[in-house]
Amino acid sequence: MAVDAVGADIASLILRVSVGGTLVAHGWNHAFGGGRIAGTAGWFESMGLRPGRLHALMATGTELGAGVLLLLGLLTPLAAAGAVGTMAVAFVTAHLRNGFFIFRPGQGYEYVVMIILVACGLGALGGGAVSLDRALGIADDLAGWTGLAVTALAGGVGAALLLAVYWRPGDRPQDAA
Repeated sequence: MAVDAVGADIASLILRVSVGGTLVAHGWNHAFGGGRIAGTAGWFESMGLRPGRLHALMATGTELGAGVLLLLGLLTPLAAAGAVGTMAVAFVTAHLRNGFFIFRPGQGYEYVVMIILVACGLGALGGGAVSLDRALGIADDLAGWTGLAVTALAGGVGAALLLAVYWRPGDRPQDAA
């Protein structure tokens, strides 16, 4: 049975708005909520991501940028890759050691894995009918296996490179004492 094109377009719109809006909210919170960039930088440093300010700025920019692109449906697989990369880094640095469930102390990884998988699905679905990708005539080129490959590879490789170059979990300030 073939997937109804209208249904796929509706699913893409719902996923783009939910994931894009969530990313914008997280990026906004890093920049303007609570501890702002300085607080986010300190948190990142405590997890072994150094320099913390650089990573706070990169995470904030990625969440805001990828979120807005998803909301617009512009370069959807690349925007989804931003979600995959950011959440993959969060998975490894902040959530993996806490188990699956988000309600566990320290928050488990179920949330970030769900965002990763939904973003990969969104990369495969593409921006849909209500997107700038469609308006620009590039939606069909950026969907299906190509979209999934762009999303998973760009997000996964980006996260792996960042972790390989910058993450030093044994070199946390609280471990120095």
